[in-house]
Amino acid sequence: MNFLYKKLKKHRRIILFLCDFCLWNVSYYISFVINKESFVLKGWEEPFMWGLLFVNIIFTIVFLCFKLYNKMWRYADIEDFFYSGIAALTANLVFMSFTMIIGNEENRINYGARIYIIMALMSTFLTLMFRLVYRLNKILERRSGERKDKRRLMIVGGGEGAATVLSELAKSPENEYIPICITDDDPEKIGRRIAGVKVEGTTYEIPEICEREDIEVILFTISQINTADKKRILDICAKTHLEVKIIPNVYGLLTEGVPVTSKIRQVEVEDLLGREPVVFDTEKYGAYINDKTVLVTGGGGSIGSELCRQIARLSPKKLIILDIYENNAYEIQQELIRTHHSKLNLDTQIASIRDKKKLEYLFKNNDIDVIFHAAAHKHVPLMETTPEEAVKNNVFGTLNLVCLADKYNVQQFVQISTDKAVNPTNIMGATKRICEMIVQTMDKQSKTKFVAVRFGNVLGSNGSVIPLFKEQIQEGGPVTVTHPDIIRYFMTIPEAVSLVLTAGGLAKGGEIFILDMGEPVKILTLAENLIRLSGFKPYEDIDIEFTGLRPGEKLYEELLLNEEGMKKTNSKKIYIGKPIEMDVDLFKKNLVKLKLLAGRNDKDGIEALISKIVPTFNHQKNA
Repeated sequence: MNFLYKKLKKHRRIILFLCDFCLWNVSYYISFVINKESFVLKGWEEPFMWGLLFVNIIFTIVFLCFKLYNKMWRYADIEDFFYSGIAALTANLVFMSFTMIIGNEENRINYGARIYIIMALMSTFLTLMFRLVYRLNKILERRSGERKDKRRLMIVGGGEGAATVLSELAKSPENEYIPICITDDDPEKIGRRIAGVKVEGTTYEIPEICEREDIEVILFTISQINTADKKRILDICAKTHLEVKIIPNVYGLLTEGVPVTSKIRQVEVEDLLGREPVVFDTEKYGAYINDKTVLVTGGGGSIGSELCRQIARLSPKKLIILDIYENNAYEIQQELIRTHHSKLNLDTQIASIRDKKKLEYLFKNNDIDVIFHAAAHKHVPLMETTPEEAVKNNVFGTLNLVCLADKYNVQQFVQISTDKAVNPTNIMGATKRICEMIVQTMDKQSKTKFVAVRFGNVLGSNGSVIPLFKEQIQEGGPVTVTHPDIIRYFMTIPEAVSLVLTAGGLAKGGEIFILDMGEPVKILTLAENLIRLSGFKPYEDIDIEFTGLRPGEKLYEELLLNEEGMKKTNSKKIYIGKPIEMDVDLFKKNLVKLKLLAGRNDKDGIEALISKIVPTFNHQKNA
């Protein structure tokens, strides 16, 4: 039987044609029977046989011209059925026209309107019904054979996204889901069906419906929704303790021609921020990049690489990627080559910002206009144990670049800073505060515009807490949180880079730009929601352990020093911290001493001197 099935499947088109052939002949015969009111066609034998010949020839030609046998009828949609109906009606029209043209009273090939009408109705109806029965049979076969293996799916949102997903699931036998129900907050949709799947209730009823229908996976398909409503619905989904997945942008994927189901992904923390993403007009504020030579230090990192992507879209004369880690530099280099081809003048340099001679060589051989300085040691616990490395790289690597930018008349220098530089409690934050002081000091004595940009934690950046949580969840836990009350400001990588580019466009020199990132987020809440939305129960399926604050770590971060004040800019959500007055000569002398201490790896001496340079430094060992 298996062998016979394979043979039949191989010759599917021929079998489908033979079935159609039989249906044409049956339709033609029935039209005569109804017209004559008798199964015996006495006196009509000759015209009947001539007409039968014409029917088979004409219908075969028309159906082949419409390419009905090139379609996969098991996946047919409304358009395919409409197309086959048009084909049948066209064949009937051609048959009628042909027989009327050649017909006459003597050979009696002209049959009369009644036969033509009955023939058209019967053949069209049988053609459509045959394909519909075939399609339904395949759906039932697939569902009956696959229900045991597939996961029961609830779709959130009864719009275009849901319809597209259901269509693709029906066309993909290898998919792992079987759609059971839909939820939507539009009262007019409740009780209706989309592609045969019923809208059972509103999003507020998701937990009850999931329990009643034995749902295993929830798929969020709403694209056009504000962040607050999205967070509300995802929070409700999290209460079910089921795995929740999401389609990021159905409409964008449709225009790209990408299968929607291929982009189904886990819910990310970005989906749970509870605020609208801050997007700046980089086209407007990024004009200073156009036709300029731009250097990005740390260009292979998470922030640096996104800077390179966005800068490449602003038509620079040349983009120089500088990074000490060749793997990251190579990845962003190859990505930019693929996406921009020969349009982008790209130069990738492997070097350390500590190496002043190599930097001097780069500045001599490139007329650099703009620098984005993203290279830094940023891991707080590691810099606590090796403060000399934080000083050598963060402080004196920055000083190297700043001095060369001034020497070679760079137009603009943008320093990437952090909220950890505000009232720092760790070595890393203190060194970044010194970098801000270097930038503000140099701005007063240079033609180059020096500015700093300060923001909080970046979601998805290398070494950030969220990727760690995801790895721990995949490994079955436990998820480690340092303290139950720890909170952080969060922003996405595109937000961070958009801020940096916009700050460069707003810069007049000496500013520290700050992004209003809304309310801080509790890390414990993020961890619990990630566990729930991955389909597990916190503290039951996956435990959460509190490990204690790490060396130098705060319970909360600040974005502004008390002395700095806050000034608005022309761009919404961006503020400027007022420069703090300091003794420049003393600052320079202390930098000389700090370099000597770092060269001797004198950890205690470094900490003591940093406390003098940064008066707000309150080192917390958390040991």
